[in-house]
Amino acid sequence: MNRLAMMVLKNITRVPGLWTKLCRYAKNPDNYPEEEMYAHIQKILTLAVKSGNIDLKVTGRENIPTEGGFVFYGNHQGLFDVLAIVATCDMPLGAVFKKELADIPFIKQIVSCTRSFAMDREDVRQSLTVIQAVTKELQNGRSYLIFPEGTRSKNGNQMGDFHGGSFRCAVKAKAPIVPIALIDCFKVLDQKGSKPVTVQIHYLKPIPYEEYKDLKTVDLAALVKARIAETIEANT
Repeated sequence: MNRLAMMVLKNITRVPGLWTKLCRYAKNPDNYPEEEMYAHIQKILTLAVKSGNIDLKVTGRENIPTEGGFVFYGNHQGLFDVLAIVATCDMPLGAVFKKELADIPFIKQIVSCTRSFAMDREDVRQSLTVIQAVTKELQNGRSYLIFPEGTRSKNGNQMGDFHGGSFRCAVKAKAPIVPIALIDCFKVLDQKGSKPVTVQIHYLKPIPYEEYKDLKTVDLAALVKARIAETIEANT
């Protein structure tokens, strides 16, 4: 059976109520506390994980800052990446994602509730506008998740290139950077079947602005990638 279908079927009696409430939040997000909306999303994801034969192994939660205004940078493996991180991080956060995902049901509602941003990688002006918007949100104390590869890897736990431009908003906001190493996330929704799968999520030690302020964005990208790669190699 398809894993996503299994998640829905096992929660079929809960889905209408959970979906209706999520849509209500998404329609008028300014009317509700961010923490309330985020908690509801986490509830949905927790049920999905339990019913989807998914075992989330998390390390480094103590490395997640207790106050906002930081950026998660992680390797991008598949459709489950964002969901795995939101499910295991209690600090509300938004994400920067490719525009092709903007109208997919459920993702569309999450985007609205978390003030996430869709980026058109083919439109330089629009991309700069997103970077400026995320920078402003970071300066206002909100936190974001960015995948510097720009697209999911097609090679499992092998990473693609990290693009320096993805780090501009963190640099401009002088925000701490928290690398995330994802292992086997691609097995959840990017492979057929629903057999039990174990996913590793490693939150690495933050890199404060003072540590990277003198680096060019390409060098900062290389630094973050190296730390993630080291963690993946040590745990596979």
